[in-house]
Parts: sequence; structure tokens; C-alpha cells
Amino acid sequence: MANTILVGAQWGDEGKGKIIDVLTESADVVVRYAGGNNAGHTVFVGKQKYVLHLVPSGILRKNKLCVIGNGVVVDPTGLVDEIKGLHKINVKVGKNLVVSETAHVVFPYHRELDAQREVLKGKNKIGTTKRGIGPAYGDKAARVGLRMNDLIDPARLEHKLSLRIKENNEVLKALGAKPLSFKTVFAEYLQQGKFLKPFVANTVVLLHQKMQAGADILFEGAQGTFLDIDHGTYPFVTSSNTTAGGACTGSGVAPNRIDRVVGVMKAYTTRVGEGPLPTENAEISDLLHGMGREFGATTGRARRCGWFDSVATRHATMVNGIDDLAVTNLDGLDTVGTIKVCVAYRHGKTRYDYFPNDAQILAECEPVYVEFEGWRTPTDKCKSWKQLPAKARAYLNAITELTGTKLSIVSVGPARAQTMFL
Repeated sequence: MANTILVGAQWGDEGKGKIIDVLTESADVVVRYAGGNNAGHTVFVGKQKYVLHLVPSGILRKNKLCVIGNGVVVDPTGLVDEIKGLHKINVKVGKNLVVSETAHVVFPYHRELDAQREVLKGKNKIGTTKRGIGPAYGDKAARVGLRMNDLIDPARLEHKLSLRIKENNEVLKALGAKPLSFKTVFAEYLQQGKFLKPFVANTVVLLHQKMQAGADILFEGAQGTFLDIDHGTYPFVTSSNTTAGGACTGSGVAPNRIDRVVGVMKAYTTRVGEGPLPTENAEISDLLHGMGREFGATTGRARRCGWFDSVATRHATMVNGIDDLAVTNLDGLDTVGTIKVCVAYRHGKTRYDYFPNDAQILAECEPVYVEFEGWRTPTDKCKSWKQLPAKARAYLNAITELTGTKLSIVSVGPARAQTMFL
């Protein structure tokens, strides 16, 4: 296993939760390094479905240490509810979960600001989940945020929170929103701090101790490459570094301690929220939604769907340094007669063989497609590469070559057993 970063190579929702769950069998430690509870990983163990938001997917296996790193923004109410929810379905959460003392905290004013700013944007809205993630990262960058070590210190929490609520109430009133009650918020977060205190520790030191002891670490990405604050389709992005580099800054593990990067991508393309999606296609959207697929784990929103975009995934391979590729949801294309793959973009007379940084230009681009004949036979029962239909193997080989990396994992369904390693 060694030290492995797992990243989404598209716009998120690539099926990372399932691949992470499969890989955790060989890992000792699973680290979530970015994002907040705006992310959702769906994992099936037998017939049981789990949807995780902040707790790393390793929690579903015994004897795995799960770490929420310093790069994550933590909504304490959401985390407490998630832990209690796992307890109710007999998933052990105790010493196997550790939260970084320097992870920043999401407060109610962050959620209110998130919602009000979306309203102000009108038709130019980003499509945020309104979980307060952007404003929380904004406070972090502005050096006025509260961290987990503030949350678990009642006196410090009271002092710092009173100042932040006073300032943010003025902003909320200016936006036409109701001000928050300091007394109410303080009482709620005081209780959440008491509940979470046993989980809070210096995770940087802990991770290095584990590495020195020979532990294998899996870094669990949230969202996808094109939602990265620096490398995504700005401004239609999240507010953290979702790419492989974020694993180092979001955990305190240095780049030269990383052994492998695994990129996860669907056999087609999806996106939740606003922003450009060059290969978006009504036909494949209707097909997948009709199958009951492609609804957000966090929001329940129908995902926008399109054909596989090799221009985007080639860029993701470059930005993340992807060594191995995991392709998921191959079975979603089992009934399609002709499958398209985008190999370039055309903008007026200009042809782009690379991903434009200008979101407006990208939104105006027309995809240049090549076509593949579909296999039109179920793949969900296939257990090995040889059992896959020849046309499915040809398609996988083609998108792998176009992406510029090595195919290592193919997933043909949500179950652990519906995974083949090449």
C-alpha cells in the first residue's frame, strides 16, 4: 500500500468513497485532508449503505486509524451527528478517530453568509451546498477563524466567538438576514466541544509517529480536481485544494513521503452545481437518472451528466501526478449503443488540446468527439479483466491512453466485490 493519495480526477462524485473503502483494506491510517461536510462518500458494505461526510471511510473497517487533518473545516454539529449516527448502526467510533487541533471550525454565521451570498449572485450563483465551507476558509485565510483547539477551551471559545458573532451580525444585517444569538450559538458549540474534546489531538505528530512505525497511510480526497480553488473552473469551485498537493498541506505529511497517487474517474463525466461542463449531454443524463443513478450524496441533487472528457482528465493527471487510474461506473454505459469521448475542444477557429483556465472560454467550447461502439451487455457480474466484453476493454484502454496514465482498478458496481484489480 505504502503512502497513497487518492484524488478525484473530474468534478467530484467519481465514486471515490467506494475505491477508498476497497483500498483501506491494505491501509493502517486513513486521512481526510481537505473540504468539509459539503462532501459525501457513499459506501456499500453488503446491503448496508453508508454516507459519510467528515469521518474518513476507514471507519467502516476494524483496526484502522481515521484522521481528520488540519486542512479540513469541521462543522462540529455535523461531526457529532455523524458520530452518533454511526454509533446507532453499530459502527465503532472512539480511539479510532482523531481530529486535528488546528482544523478550522464552521459556525452558523458561515452557513448564513454562504446562503446570503448565493442569493445576491442570482443567476451567477456558484451552486454551493450552503454548508458554510467557503466563508470558513475565508476566515482561515483572513486569520480570524477559530480552530478545534479554541472550540474545546470554553473560556477561549466564549471570548473569540463573541467577537466573531458581533462582527458577522453586522454583515448579516447588511445582507438582510437575521442576526445570530451569541448565547444560543455559544451554548450549542460549548456542548459540541465537550463531546469532541477526546477526539482532538496534534495529528501532524501522530501521523509522523505512525510513519516511523511503518504504517501505510491512505489520504482520502474530497470533491474533485476541477473543484480545486487553484486548478478548478474558478469561480465555480470549492474553497480548498482538492488536488494531490492539498494532501500534504492538509495533513502535515511532506511530499517526499508520498509513494503513489491514484486518480478516480467515472467512465463518463458528472458535475453537481453551476459552472462549465463541456461534454454535458441530455441523452446520457436522462439515461443515468432514469436508472436511479447520479444523485448527490450530500444534497440529493441530480448530477449533470456528460460523455467522458479526456482533455480534462489528461489535465488532472498532470496536475495531480497520477500514477494509477481507477475507473468507476463502467456498468452505467452497459446499454449505450454509441459512446462518445471528447478528445479536444473547439472555440471559434481555435482548437484546444489542453484545458483552458478561463471558465468563460471553457463554457463556450464545443467538444470534439470520437465514437466507440457500445458493448450492450451487462458488466456488473464481471470479476476479472478477461470477463469484460471486448468492446468494454477497448473503451477502457482508449480512455486510459487518452488520459496518459496506467489503468489499475475497474469498478462495475457499488459493492466491494464489484472491483477488479489489473
